Amino acid sequence: MIEDAKPKLKVLLAAPRGFCAGVHRAIEIVERLLERHGPPVYVRHEIVHNPYVVSKLRAQGAVFVDELTEIPDGAITVFSAHGVARSIEDEARKRDLPVFDATCPLVTKVHLHGRRFVAAGRTIVLIGHAGHAEVLGTIGQIDAPVHLVSTPEDVDRLALDPATRIAYLTQTTLSVDDTRQVIEALHRRFADVTGPDVSDICYATQNRQNAVRDLASESDLILVIGARNSSNSNRLSELGEERGVPSHLLNDASELDLAWLDGVATVGITAGASAPEELVTGLVERLAEIREITVTQMAGIEENISFGLPRSLRTPAAAQAAPR
Repeated sequence: MIEDAKPKLKVLLAAPRGFCAGVHRAIEIVERLLERHGPPVYVRHEIVHNPYVVSKLRAQGAVFVDELTEIPDGAITVFSAHGVARSIEDEARKRDLPVFDATCPLVTKVHLHGRRFVAAGRTIVLIGHAGHAEVLGTIGQIDAPVHLVSTPEDVDRLALDPATRIAYLTQTTLSVDDTRQVIEALHRRFADVTGPDVSDICYATQNRQNAVRDLASESDLILVIGARNSSNSNRLSELGEERGVPSHLLNDASELDLAWLDGVATVGITAGASAPEELVTGLVERLAEIREITVTQMAGIEENISFGLPRSLRTPAAAQAAPR
């Protein structure tokens, strides 16, 4: 008896998608330390916001902690890609912990901008999400009051004189599009406003959002691989919905609901900046089990940016010694 043919499904893969340069760098720092020194390597908070990545590194011997007090004296310590407050750096220094800083260079750039703006006598307004690890780190890197806003309405509620000289910073997992309305509100409210150039906004966030817009124009459904605590991954799913396309955020293929595919001829797939490509592959393979699929790679910006490792990790493993 001949089985019924599987329904056909066109799969569009966004470009670019998945890991950005900062995430690649952070993960490689932990992996190299594990290779050179063996476990345990202690990481303050999740190295990046993705449970698959965290679980994989944990299996290799990484130990993820919330506070430095959980790290034994002398143990190799890594700060996550999101950055940490100066108080955390000071605490690690006082304990003489061998620290490797995996903070994304673009996040570090935000910190430097903030300090320069403060030195120039400006009041800092940070556009971001309360409680996000990067926001907490940025606030803690600036030795002056930082006013956090997420919406134009937040700007209206700021208890600041309109004559205040303002400088704004942005969480790197927000794009130019995400922040445009808030920046416009700042200019309406205050007479003297400055901020970083558009070129200083995280390239990966903007590129992945543009790719989702392209997907939405050709898809009946959008699936986003990414963690629920990943700001940029959530935003990709929201963008699809804003474009009128049902969109869902999944940790991995196991969370695929087959009911989502009812009446769907074309599905677009992307991944947040902290989601590895193997999870995208797993989702495509799952779709192939239930549908006859054709896979098309969308045209998009080719990212060739890379960030160097800390100098102490660039030397041959045999010559490496933990910094003191």
